[in-house]
Formats: sequence, structure tokens, C-alpha cells
Amino acid sequence: MAGGAVMTSTPTKPTVAFAHLGCEKNRVDTEHMVGLLAQAGYGVSTNENDAAVVVVNTCSFIQDAREESVRTLVGLAEQGKELIIAGCLAQHFQDELLESIPEAKAIVGTGDYQHIVEVLQRVEAGERVNRVSAVPTFVGDEHLPRQRTTDQAVAFLKVAEGCDYRCAFCIIPKLRGDQRSRPIESIVAEAHQLAEQGVQELILISQITTNYGLDLYGKPKLAELLRALGEVEIPWIRVHYAYPTGLTPEVLAAYREVPNVVPYLDLPLQHSHPEVLRAMNRPWQADVNDRLLDQIRDQLPDAVLRTTLIVGFPGETDEHFQHLMEFLQRQRFDHVGVFTFSPEDGTAAAELPNPVDPNVAQARKDALMALQQPISAERNHSWVGRTVDVLIEQHNPQTGQMIGRCARFAPEVDGEVQVQPGEDGQQAAPGTMVPVQITGADIYDLSGRIMGARAMVAAIRADA
Repeated sequence: MAGGAVMTSTPTKPTVAFAHLGCEKNRVDTEHMVGLLAQAGYGVSTNENDAAVVVVNTCSFIQDAREESVRTLVGLAEQGKELIIAGCLAQHFQDELLESIPEAKAIVGTGDYQHIVEVLQRVEAGERVNRVSAVPTFVGDEHLPRQRTTDQAVAFLKVAEGCDYRCAFCIIPKLRGDQRSRPIESIVAEAHQLAEQGVQELILISQITTNYGLDLYGKPKLAELLRALGEVEIPWIRVHYAYPTGLTPEVLAAYREVPNVVPYLDLPLQHSHPEVLRAMNRPWQADVNDRLLDQIRDQLPDAVLRTTLIVGFPGETDEHFQHLMEFLQRQRFDHVGVFTFSPEDGTAAAELPNPVDPNVAQARKDALMALQQPISAERNHSWVGRTVDVLIEQHNPQTGQMIGRCARFAPEVDGEVQVQPGEDGQQAAPGTMVPVQITGADIYDLSGRIMGARAMVAAIRADA
């Protein structure tokens, strides 16, 4: 396990169960808590029935996420479980949670999860514990025990925590603090640890990964980080969330020149109209989109582009929405996620005038997705005929059918590749990477067949 965490088969202390909610950053925090408890001799389980105490790592990003977190907490409380509430909901509501959920024995903030062993020990001694720093400052590193909860082949690596931007719709800075980056050497050391565990795909995460290093080095250092990670024996390194202003020529050159960095850019643009972007407190993004995207495509012709958009933001007019529709039609992204605006208490946008009727916002979301679907289908169809590496994630030995992903698909948010055995019956186990000839495509997914040596030789001879 990374950082030396070892799951003991015969724990000397009671078993603690974990329930995980929320984003990949939350997932990494959960993995550190699991690693710390296992190192301290506790049994750890993902099955709540195995334990009297359950650590729930919660999400508080939007109202739906908060409701899911609260439902999970109430459900476990009604089963008679003692609860340790960790993560964003704990950071957000603090003592209010302890007051409203008697079964909650402790709350642990987003900058305090490294104290989980101490918190549990105090709970076992009969205390109710509030371990929430007012301003989160902690960021884990390669020395902190970690026990991964993802598939063997995929791992998330947190390069920074927190965020310095103050987008009007977002509560993340309040929940996770300002940006604090890890040193390049620390990130590379953890990447080597993960490579030794057999990881095939490493996903770099932070709130704004293109701003990585700004707080630590005085300027962004994503390009230098990517070049350093080029020395790590992991076939795919994927970057999540590339903000437009940070995609400098140096960063794009690193994408182009470092072989294991996949040309996949997740650009959470949110909108295209300058007036909406100003209202979102993203003025730095206005008028950048088209020019920047042209530049990316010029320097990275094979780049796979994903974006997320928000419709129904307060003050969004029909004209603003039409601007967004035209932008989406023009830019032809590979993957698009669309969200309707959700007013969040504690954010500037919650107080803005001119709210958009929820039915109008939903209709705009539906219109954007209807526009995007044929574009996504067209982008997928452009891959038919190619032979690409596919990371196998599922395998049915009875049928021989396999499911995996090629580099154009990030886990959980994009499509998959349905893989048939090769002409000579070749199959592949989960966690392995194999060449696959793409033979079909639809809106979201690809299909293909394993390309064995015989087929590869024949194809090369046919092209010669």
C-alpha cells in the first residue's frame, strides 16, 4: 500500500466501516483515513454491517449532495450505528451536525482527516469530538498511509488542495480553504509508489490543476510536474481540471512531448457569454474560449476535449443561452456535462437577483444535450478504424466479452469500449492494457476487437 499502509488480517482493535460520498478528492482523503486506521491496528470494512462505528466521508458541494449525505447519516443512525462524520458536510455545518444527530460521536473537517486515529480513540473513551479546523491548511503527502479503494489499475493523486478563485456559485474555498500545492518531488515519489502497485492510469486531481504550484513556487508549475512524471512507469497520466488561463504554450508542449501524458483536457468552462461569466466571477475567462481552444487544437491535434456547463444561472437570458448554444455547436467538444444552477447558501450567487425559472433551466439543459449528442457521436465515429490501447476493467469468462476504456474516456464520467476477443480468441484480464481495433461507435461508447500479433502483422503488411 502507498505510504506503507498495510491492512492487517487479524486486527487488534475493533472494525470500523467506511461510507464514501462525493468527489475524487474526497476519495483520496477516505483512502488516507483507511490507511491510518489499518496501520493503527483497526479492522476496516466498506460493509456497514461489519462494524458498530461508521466513518462517513460526506459531500456538501450542492444541495443534492448534502441531502444524499444526510440521508446516509440518518439511515445509519437508525440502524444503531455510531457515526464519525468527516469531510465537507462536517466542515460546513460543524456543531449543528452534532446537535441534530445524537448518534454522531465526532466530526472531522476537510483539513483534519489525518487525525482520524486520535479522534476514534477519544470516541472509544466516551468523548464527543469536534475536530474541525476553522481554516483547512493540511494537505497529505507520500508519507501518509493510504489504502486505495479504487480498481487496482486506476489511482487518483492529489497534487494540491483548496482553491484561490471565488466563483460566485461555488462553496469549495469555504469548505477546503485556499490552494496549497505539494512539492513536485512529493508527487513524483507517490506516483512511483502507485506504479509499484501496478497502477496503469494515474489521474492528477486538484481544484484547479493548471494553477498547480502557484502558491508554492510563485508561478504555476504544471509543465514541470508533467515532465517529471514522464519518468514514472505508468502508461497513462491524465489531468483533471484544466482551467483555460493555465494552458500556456509550455503546458501544451508538455502534453505533446511527454509520452505517458494523455492528450485529454477537462475544461470546466461553465459558460461562454462574457456577461454570465462576469456574474459568475470568472471575468478572466471571457473572450478567451474560442481563441484558446483553437490554440489547443493547433498544438494538440489529437486532443480530447471535455467541458462542463451551467445553465439557469441568475440573470441568464435567452440571448445568453443562444450564445452558449452557438459556442457548443462551433467548438464540437468530445464530451460535455451540463448542470442546472443550484443556489448554495454561503455563495455570492445565492443572493443574486433575476433567478431563472427551474423549468426554463431544465429545458435549456435538455436543449444543450440534444445539440451535443450528434457531435459526441461524430467525434466517436472518427475513431473507427484506429487501433488504440484499451485498459480492460471487466471480463466475462463465459462470453469472452470485455469492457474497458481507451485514453479518450476518463473513468466514471465518459464512455467505455466494449471489446470482443481477438481473431485467435485472445482475451485480457481486468487491469491489463491491450491493443484494440475500433470497429463501431455510438453517442457515448466505442466497440472493437483485440488486435493480436497475427492481425497486427497483417495490417502493417496491408499498409506497406
